[in-house]
Amino acid sequence: MNPSPSSRDAFFSSKREHELLTQLDAEAIPIHVAIIMDGNGRWAARKGLPRIAGHRAGAKAIREAIAASIELGISYLTIYSFSSENWRRPADEVHGLMRLFVEVLERELDNLQRQGVRVRVIGRPEEMPEQTTRAFRRTEERTADNDVLTLAVALNYGGRGELVDVAKAIAREAASGTLDPETIDETAISSRLYTAGIPDPDLVIRTSGEMRISNFLLWQIAYSELWITSVLWPDFKRYDMLRAVVDYQKRTRRFGGD
Repeated sequence: MNPSPSSRDAFFSSKREHELLTQLDAEAIPIHVAIIMDGNGRWAARKGLPRIAGHRAGAKAIREAIAASIELGISYLTIYSFSSENWRRPADEVHGLMRLFVEVLERELDNLQRQGVRVRVIGRPEEMPEQTTRAFRRTEERTADNDVLTLAVALNYGGRGELVDVAKAIAREAASGTLDPETIDETAISSRLYTAGIPDPDLVIRTSGEMRISNFLLWQIAYSELWITSVLWPDFKRYDMLRAVVDYQKRTRRFGGD
């Protein structure tokens, strides 16, 4: 479903958003946008709040990013929700996050259905607490037939771990005789990634101004465009998503050919 110009104008309603809309090429929207959502803790600290308050505010920013993606006509949105390294954080913060995942999924399910959002988990969710894993699996099942936007949630995800899992899968198939090692190519690897069936990101957004990839989609973002903003994730609004897409459209993607 392609959003109409009138719907887009109504959604991006502020003066500065309308100014950006005049620069938007509706025929050159990125198919897949991935976001490294960074800055929840710093946002909370600046306000004298516990870190979990930053994560709660960050959940609202996800809702905003989903809505903006739909209005722009983006087909895939991947969010870096919980990395395999995040287990090193204080136990009370991790436990709070696990509970927050369940709470947000239960609260947002009807809205995701109404918007036509399909949720897909990438990573190792089976290693999460059972209640959290069940909530995500239930959401995946309930939204499986939606086709407006695919929301890939990177959960207990690490790019290196993903490549390790691919290597193990290929090794098992080769050892069993079902895969000829000489046939292994980039397609063979891509088809065994957590993101199999999802096109590689055209654009990667990172909030909070940090200049690093943080073990995110290492294979998939080989030729993605990067857009870094100093805005902390809880303050990321529809204007910021629109600004990232407009900036992306000003670039020439050469894929190493020039």
